Amino acid sequence: MMNSSTDHKHAPVTVTLPDGAQHEFPPGTSVMDIATSIGPGLAKNTLAGKVNGKLMDACDPLVDDAAVQIITPKDDEGLDIIRHSCAHLIGHAVKQLYPEAKMVIGPVIDNGFYYDIAYHRPFTPDDLAAIEGRMYELISSDYDVIKRVLPRDEVIAIFGERSEDYKLRLVDDMPNETHMGMYFHQEYVDMCRGPHVPNTRFLKHFKLTKISGAYWRGDANNEQLQRIYGTAWADKKALKAYSQRIEEAEKRDHRKLGRELDLFHFHDDAPGAVFWQAKGWTLFQELFAYMRRRQQDAGYIEVNSPDVMDRSLWEISGHWQNYRDNMFTTETEDGRALALKPMSCPGSVLLYRHGLKSYRDLPIRMAEFGKVHRYEPSGALHGLLRVRHFTQDDAHIYCTPQQMNEECRDIITLVLDIYKQFGFDDIHIKLSTRPENRMGDDATWDVLEGALVRSLGDLDLSYQLNPGEGAFYGPKLEFVLRDAIGRDWQCGTLQVDMNLPERFGIEYVDEAGQRKRPVMLHRALFGSLERFTGILIEHFAGKLPAWLAPVQVAVLSITDDHADYVNDVVQLLRAEGLRAEADTRKEKIGYKIREQTMARVPYLLVAGARERDNRTVALRTRDGQDLGVLPIEQALVKLQQEAQAPDFTARAAGLQSLRERLTGDPQ
Repeated sequence: MMNSSTDHKHAPVTVTLPDGAQHEFPPGTSVMDIATSIGPGLAKNTLAGKVNGKLMDACDPLVDDAAVQIITPKDDEGLDIIRHSCAHLIGHAVKQLYPEAKMVIGPVIDNGFYYDIAYHRPFTPDDLAAIEGRMYELISSDYDVIKRVLPRDEVIAIFGERSEDYKLRLVDDMPNETHMGMYFHQEYVDMCRGPHVPNTRFLKHFKLTKISGAYWRGDANNEQLQRIYGTAWADKKALKAYSQRIEEAEKRDHRKLGRELDLFHFHDDAPGAVFWQAKGWTLFQELFAYMRRRQQDAGYIEVNSPDVMDRSLWEISGHWQNYRDNMFTTETEDGRALALKPMSCPGSVLLYRHGLKSYRDLPIRMAEFGKVHRYEPSGALHGLLRVRHFTQDDAHIYCTPQQMNEECRDIITLVLDIYKQFGFDDIHIKLSTRPENRMGDDATWDVLEGALVRSLGDLDLSYQLNPGEGAFYGPKLEFVLRDAIGRDWQCGTLQVDMNLPERFGIEYVDEAGQRKRPVMLHRALFGSLERFTGILIEHFAGKLPAWLAPVQVAVLSITDDHADYVNDVVQLLRAEGLRAEADTRKEKIGYKIREQTMARVPYLLVAGARERDNRTVALRTRDGQDLGVLPIEQALVKLQQEAQAPDFTARAAGLQSLRERLTGDPQ
């Protein structure tokens, strides 16, 4: 990459490398010059530099002494640079193939990039293939990307001459910028803060993935654009691995499996809301039951608040001012504004405020399976993962300031144990701190953020800091699960709040008879139960653990002569608490086994004449494992053990220990 800037200091600059070594360089030395001085291999792989912690183009000169790190494709920042430059390359290819297209913006996203484009007709899959092909042609020429920092009026003249209307609007959005970075890809030019690759040879390992709609500035009231998505990686091996993960993800798509397994569906008459079929509802209710048991064991009480509440309540909570665009509202004939609740916090506060509380009552752990409603743009809806009407395993803990740390630790411990029991062992924690738009003073936020940091420290847990990403009423922890194919899902949250108690004026009476404000902890572990269900379906590829499976056992008859015996076995299994179904269709047994295996039923019992006469069953798993022929009572015991929820053993052990302490009888 070349840079036209030549105005540098005359004194030499001292460069400190990551290993602590220091070197002096002439004025005007660029990041690439430093890499070249270290070795030709490093220079060949240099994408950019990190100068005093700030990313810079390889062509940028150093004007002061600095700590310098050379960025290569092996670095995370290097991968982002490759992806950002691939977005620019989309622009180069599109303008060659469709000169009338107008380029908008092209940022980096997780695992890839996109570019928004205005064009007079929708792009087709053939267009996508043509754009990708032209990008590969451009890459093969190994051209240098030229950076020039130009005065504002020259930037306006360049985009004006090219009729790039959206670029001119973006310039208007930056009235205080007197100079702007322009990146020249041969005849194509784009505006960006950078950095970008110095040459297109770094961009070989990419793939365009899809086309979707978008809106200018993300506002549905503005003109519609087209968004081209792609992914890019540092080498062929990483691109291939990612492509394989995407293929596997498509096989696991919960929407596809939801149809195949008859779990749920969606309908245009209720956009963003789930229609649960019987099997899906069974799975959903098992999640309810599991969480209800865990909460009861952890000392929670369960409550329920109304779905519709007055606007004044949402004004006190701050949701009306901060969340209004995502709320469903209506107005009564007498002019009263009502809103469907987007979250359960205000209702929980009113439940707490019903009756005077003493310090002896605290902590109060108040759980609610609350139905909440949030407006999501239609383009953002995505199966169970993004809906408008969903269920949260919400809980609000009201405690004294002295109890706050222990309650935070207990919540963190509970959520990590629950995720482990669902097969999620790789959990990442993010700490989101005070946003610019927030309630309360800095002293209060210091206390709240400190409580979360101390709780994580007490448990010796690492975390990622997300400055400015907290809720408007308090900082939060986010729990991110990594699934079986390496994807991350943000699920549970914990928020610490002293602002809503103040706004709602809730109190407790302390030991001295003084009225004090409680601390309020907002906590969801599954988060959205609908979303968590979708994640589970994809994590297990539809092969849910036996305790969660809608049908745990299928009993198959070999011929019609064995149907009565099969039905009796099913009746026994159901009476013993198992979810069992009979398959007595007039089909060959091999066909039935394949069908039930495709339905992901965990256990299959096969019964023919010999089994009927001996009161036995042939037991096999959905993975084809033959567990042998067992007496029906022995098969029943095994199936009951396999179908136990993961908290059953610990719960039973706890009850046994309690019984022994109370009665002295170990039984």
